[in-house]
Formats: sequence, structure tokens, C-alpha cells
Amino acid sequence: MPPRADAPPAATTVRRFTPAQRWAHRAVALLMGVCVATAACLYVPQLAQLAGRRALVVTLHQWSGLLLPVPVLAALVSRAFRADLGRLNRFGPHDRVWLRAVLRRDRRPASRPAGKFNAGQKLYAAWIAGATLVMLGTGLLMWFTHLTPLAWRTAATFVHDWLALTVGVVLAGHVGMALADPEARRGLRTGAVRRAWAEREHPLWRP
Repeated sequence: MPPRADAPPAATTVRRFTPAQRWAHRAVALLMGVCVATAACLYVPQLAQLAGRRALVVTLHQWSGLLLPVPVLAALVSRAFRADLGRLNRFGPHDRVWLRAVLRRDRRPASRPAGKFNAGQKLYAAWIAGATLVMLGTGLLMWFTHLTPLAWRTAATFVHDWLALTVGVVLAGHVGMALADPEARRGLRTGAVRRAWAEREHPLWRP
């Protein structure tokens, strides 16, 4: 099979993600995209009119949200995926240095040390994982209305709606940063990144 046209020569690249990691990311991105799109159609009147068939939109929203954890759970069979979860869960002294540089708007690569994942990526991963679990829990309370008192359902609806708005804003920032870094996107698309990029952006990473 010939190499992809956008893939750099093998000698200048390092392996960043395995197929299991890349497919898990794509599946989560697809399900999250469906959740956000259907939520917008449910809450914005103009989009609701365009979409029509509210019952179908509700069903898509419910099941895409319910299935969100499945790709992550399935990817746990991959040793590389589990290793990356461990990296994302560890916050070291260099991560604090990275965050201080961001707060000072110091863009010099030397001032932002990072391993395979930088501090911003670690914070995003932790936040979106927690938000997803909260959205899943509150969504289930709203779905199965006969299981809980009215006060619980009202509180769940309030949390779900406002957290959904926050998730939308954070996801927009995540997508915007991805669009600004074609090499990071190539890593998720092909599994490999240029060695020069890895040494510049993630100098503490040892592939």
C-alpha cells in the first residue's frame, strides 16, 4: 500500500498514536458532534424548525450521549491507550512551568516544557471527562423521569443545560486550537508526526 500523500518520510517521523487510539478519538468526536448538534436543534427555535421531527432529534441526542463512554471503554484493551491515560492523569512540575508561561503569554518553546501531552491538554482531558460523566448522569435523570422526585429532575435539567453550553464553548476552543496546528491533526489522522515538531512542542517526550 503506497504511503499517504500528506505523510512525511518515515525517517523524519515518530509514532504518536496507534490505530486504536485514533479510532477511539474519532468515535468520541463523532458522538460528541451528534450530541452538540442535536442539543442545538432542541434549544434553538430556528434550528428546531429546520430540523423538524423533534422526536427523532431527541432519540439521537439520548443515544449518542449514552454511547459516548463506549469507545473509551473499548479502547482500554490497547496498552498504548492505557499508557496515555496514565500520562494524562499525571501532573508534574514541568506542567506548572508550562501553565505559568501560558499565563505570561510567553510563546518561546523553551519556556513551555511538555511530555507527550502538555498541561493544557491534560486539563482539557480531565475537564471533558468529568463534564461527560455529569452530562450522562443528569441526562439519565431527565430521561427516566419516573425514577426520581421532581426536585431532582429540575436540578438535573438546570445543570445539564448550563453545562452543555459550557461544553459547547470549550469544544469550540478545542477545535480552534486543532485547526491552528496541522501537525497535531496529522498525528491523529496518520498516527505519526514530524520529529522536529515533537522535539519543539513536546521536548520531554521520549517516543
